[in-house]
Amino acid sequence: MAAISRLQLQLLHFTPSLKSPSIFSRFPHFSRSSPRKFLPPRLLCSVSDSTPQNSSSEVGSSSSIVGDLLDYLNESWTQFHATAEAKRQLVAAGFHLLNEDEEWDLKPGGCYFFTRNMSCLVAFSIGEKYVPGNGFHVIAAHTDSPCLKLKPKSSSKKCNCLMVNVQTYGGGLWHTWFDRDLSVAGRVIVRGSDGSYLHKLVKVRRPLLRIPTLAIHLDRTVNQDGFKPNLETQLIPLLATKTEDNSLELKDKSNDSFLKDAIHPLLKQVISEELCCAADDIVSFELNVCDTQPSCLGGGNEEFIFSGRLDNLASSYCALRALIDSCESTSDLKTERAVRMVALFDNEEVGSGSIQGAGAPTMFQAMRRIASDLAQGYVGEGAFERAFRQSFLVSADMAHGVHPNFTDKHEEHHRPEMQKGIVIKYNANQRYATSGVTAFLFREVGRIHNLPTQDFVVRNDMGCGSTIGPILASGVGIRTVDCGIPQLSMHSIREICGKEDVDTAYKYFKAFYKTFSSIDRKLKVDG
Repeated sequence: MAAISRLQLQLLHFTPSLKSPSIFSRFPHFSRSSPRKFLPPRLLCSVSDSTPQNSSSEVGSSSSIVGDLLDYLNESWTQFHATAEAKRQLVAAGFHLLNEDEEWDLKPGGCYFFTRNMSCLVAFSIGEKYVPGNGFHVIAAHTDSPCLKLKPKSSSKKCNCLMVNVQTYGGGLWHTWFDRDLSVAGRVIVRGSDGSYLHKLVKVRRPLLRIPTLAIHLDRTVNQDGFKPNLETQLIPLLATKTEDNSLELKDKSNDSFLKDAIHPLLKQVISEELCCAADDIVSFELNVCDTQPSCLGGGNEEFIFSGRLDNLASSYCALRALIDSCESTSDLKTERAVRMVALFDNEEVGSGSIQGAGAPTMFQAMRRIASDLAQGYVGEGAFERAFRQSFLVSADMAHGVHPNFTDKHEEHHRPEMQKGIVIKYNANQRYATSGVTAFLFREVGRIHNLPTQDFVVRNDMGCGSTIGPILASGVGIRTVDCGIPQLSMHSIREICGKEDVDTAYKYFKAFYKTFSSIDRKLKVDG
């Protein structure tokens, strides 16, 4: 017991990194494939032997993925890290890395993926019975979350304090970023010794920044009037106090005058130490401000997941694992007529209008290239168009669970609850892409495998958010259903969802890949 206690104390302060892909690589006697045998401390969470199962079917009988999701969340401080960790897991599962700039040589039964901008990823496995014109069964999610990003010129000083200027990204609950232990993570471009340039990811795990609130003694009416900080002048992280020691400024001999003004020499030094490179070799950066508190289980029965970035890394991971596990056996693709695909996009929180966002034709270009390559030079009339029409997209994005303190914010008959299953989203004004047909087909997957679903419709007197579903559905005309895991505190720096719903979503997505072909053949709408 003493040895275990010491290990737990070490793990209390351990956050996985890309340099150390997971807890399991440091402690090889623990098995990732058998998470219930590993009982880490409460902070990092464990998957209990009593974890409930939602189905006795083959799809529903697999063990919980909650522990692995927590690992993924703790790795994925930024969209870049989320993509890099997904890439690592796909390679480990035997998927072949492709390059969009090169010719592809695809084979039925093969598993492949590529990344774009290291923040967008498309992975797919090809059924052995696939022929050009057959459809694609896709689950799409996004890798980005609301956060603070360093401005191009982030260095500033106020009252002898070193401040880091930031810009808001997405629609965050910015008041939740005050008085948190923050740090930075993202990517940098580093000059190599041979004159080349290297793309590297960085994550400073220790608390580095903080946005202090104003004491109530200086803001007596804040509890009556509300906390309404000015996002330009009052949402600025504190890095350090300015001292008379100018040694770091003097040491910064970079010829890049822009970078001298762009980032504090102290922050640049911290980043260079993390990367084990000279500070002068950092020539560009793209950094997010991140919360350092690890993702963990919580609640009286440890039934909740407390974490940042659940929207939408929880959906991304469930989709990724479902694809990997749906083709882990050599027999899994033998009778499959379709292509199973996961598409993880960046920039959803700001409209998807980027080369790595869902507004770009990334997914559809991949579908066309797959069909063209497997046609081996001959493509029948309308093969690509027929493939799109036979395809089906699951747009997976977190859903609004009913808040026990604000039940009136939900439509009376559409109040999804945590731990009650995946949520199908509807909106008559097409803010969600679900139709009566696509909802039925998706719900049929759950019915066959005894997996629960719930429904969500926004109140008529409230605005409705949207997802990448309508963007992708309208791009070329692919049938789409919008769904998600119910959660609370969406867009807060710290969100909450139910761990049972995570396992339900994983099982649902895996069942979708394994059984949708047979379900889809039973329903004809046109023709």
